[in-house]
Amino acid sequence: MPDPLDLFASVIILLPMGYFFLQSPAFLLVQLENPTVTRLFRGMFSIYFMVLATAGAIGAIAFAVEGRITFTLGMSLILTFAILARRWFLRRIDAELTAKEAGDRDALRRLRKLHWKGMLCNAAQLLALLTSIPYLAVAP
Repeated sequence: MPDPLDLFASVIILLPMGYFFLQSPAFLLVQLENPTVTRLFRGMFSIYFMVLATAGAIGAIAFAVEGRITFTLGMSLILTFAILARRWFLRRIDAELTAKEAGDRDALRRLRKLHWKGMLCNAAQLLALLTSIPYLAVAP
């Protein structure tokens, strides 16, 4: 029987990943020329990485309490990735938005590429987490 704390930690980390996985494709259907859309787009990335970092910290603590070192390291990696990726993505989004305002026609294309990179990073993490869930059923 899996430990309830381990299950809780897994669900906590799955929620922001699943939400971003479902929410982010909606921005493929809108044009990023609209300033309101770009503010929402930037905010989505900012909030996602903050929530993911928080969930990663909660997960790491929960697994550490249970003595599950491998999962603690995994959650710590997610936490570290979220902190570094937030900084990286937001700097690049801000740079592309500034370039767009300055009249750079390729800025929106680069912004769309950042969007795809963010979705792919999330999908890879989500897949890795989902494939590790069966190992939670094994007693520590």
